[in-house]
Amino acid sequence: MAKAELKTKATAQSVADFIAAQDSAQRREDCAVLDALLRRVTGQEPTMWGPSIVGYGSYHYRYDSGREGTMCRAGFSPRKAALTLYLMGNLADRQAEADALFARLGKHSTGKGCLYVKKLADVDLAVLERLAEISWEGMNAKYPD
Repeated sequence: MAKAELKTKATAQSVADFIAAQDSAQRREDCAVLDALLRRVTGQEPTMWGPSIVGYGSYHYRYDSGREGTMCRAGFSPRKAALTLYLMGNLADRQAEADALFARLGKHSTGKGCLYVKKLADVDLAVLERLAEISWEGMNAKYPD
């Protein structure tokens, strides 16, 4: 059986053009704030991953099933329903700190490996930045270069 081709790959698409093309001024502003926050936390220049994920850094993963690939270490995507932040890669060893931060974050929801926020005005940006730092540190510890 042939391996499935990964759909989400780093592209040469311009991050600035992607942010500028968002459909509302509020969404463009939220994306610009997230971009600045993640650049600060990661020290990385962003890259587009697929058509809609702004990613920072990368890592190679391999599941027990044998499936493997490369993905961004942190990122965000301005989805229709919410801003999706890919920040929760490895909080296990710092779960108590993360839980306390989530309690102070503001309006959000979480999924496996994702944090969902309708708009940045709903959350405490300092808390969000700390969550991004914890996630970045965890990803770097789990997937060293």
